[in-house]
Amino acid sequence: MDGLSEFLNMGGYAPFVWPSFGATVAIMAVLLVVSLRTLKRNQAALDALKDRENGADEA
Repeated sequence: MDGLSEFLNMGGYAPFVWPSFGATVAIMAVLLVVSLRTLKRNQAALDALKDRENGADEA
Protein backbone atom coordinates (compact mmCIF):
# COMPACT_ATOMS: atom_id res chain seq x y z
CA MET A 1 0.00 0.00 0.00
CA ASP A 2 2.97 2.28 0.55
CA GLY A 3 3.85 2.11 -3.15
CA LEU A 4 0.34 3.21 -4.11
CA SER A 5 0.53 6.09 -1.66
CA GLU A 6 3.84 7.18 -3.12
CA PHE A 7 2.42 6.95 -6.63
CA LEU A 8 -0.64 9.01 -5.73
CA ASN A 9 1.60 11.59 -4.03
CA MET A 10 3.60 11.93 -7.29
CA GLY A 11 6.78 12.86 -5.47
CA GLY A 12 5.16 15.91 -3.91
CA TYR A 13 3.73 17.18 -7.18
CA ALA A 14 0.25 15.70 -6.69
CA PRO A 15 -1.42 19.12 -6.16
CA PHE A 16 -0.32 20.02 -9.69
CA VAL A 17 -0.58 16.67 -11.46
CA TRP A 18 -4.04 15.44 -10.41
CA PRO A 19 -5.92 18.67 -11.19
CA SER A 20 -4.21 18.68 -14.59
CA PHE A 21 -5.46 15.16 -15.25
CA GLY A 22 -8.92 16.15 -14.04
CA ALA A 23 -9.02 19.22 -16.27
CA THR A 24 -7.87 17.15 -19.24
CA VAL A 25 -10.57 14.52 -18.68
CA ALA A 26 -13.23 17.22 -18.28
CA ILE A 27 -12.15 19.02 -21.45
CA MET A 28 -12.07 15.77 -23.42
CA ALA A 29 -15.57 14.90 -22.18
CA VAL A 30 -16.90 18.30 -23.23
CA LEU A 31 -15.28 17.95 -26.65
CA LEU A 32 -16.86 14.51 -27.06
CA VAL A 33 -20.33 15.79 -26.19
CA VAL A 34 -20.01 18.83 -28.46
CA SER A 35 -18.70 16.69 -31.32
CA LEU A 36 -21.52 14.17 -31.00
CA ARG A 37 -24.15 16.92 -30.90
CA THR A 38 -22.62 18.58 -33.96
CA LEU A 39 -22.53 15.25 -35.77
CA LYS A 40 -26.18 14.64 -34.99
CA ARG A 41 -27.15 18.14 -36.16
CA ASN A 42 -25.15 17.84 -39.38
CA GLN A 43 -26.54 14.38 -40.07
CA ALA A 44 -30.08 15.73 -39.69
CA ALA A 45 -29.28 18.59 -42.07
CA LEU A 46 -27.81 16.17 -44.60
CA ASP A 47 -30.87 13.92 -44.34
CA ALA A 48 -33.13 16.95 -44.90
CA LEU A 49 -31.15 17.93 -48.01
CA LYS A 50 -31.34 14.38 -49.33
CA ASP A 51 -35.11 14.30 -48.72
CA ARG A 52 -35.50 17.65 -50.50
CA GLU A 53 -33.41 16.39 -53.42
CA ASN A 54 -35.46 13.19 -53.66
CA GLY A 55 -38.67 15.22 -53.55
CA ALA A 56 -37.48 17.42 -56.41
CA ASP A 57 -36.62 14.36 -58.50
CA GLU A 58 -40.14 12.98 -58.11
CA ALA A 59 -41.90 16.23 -59.12
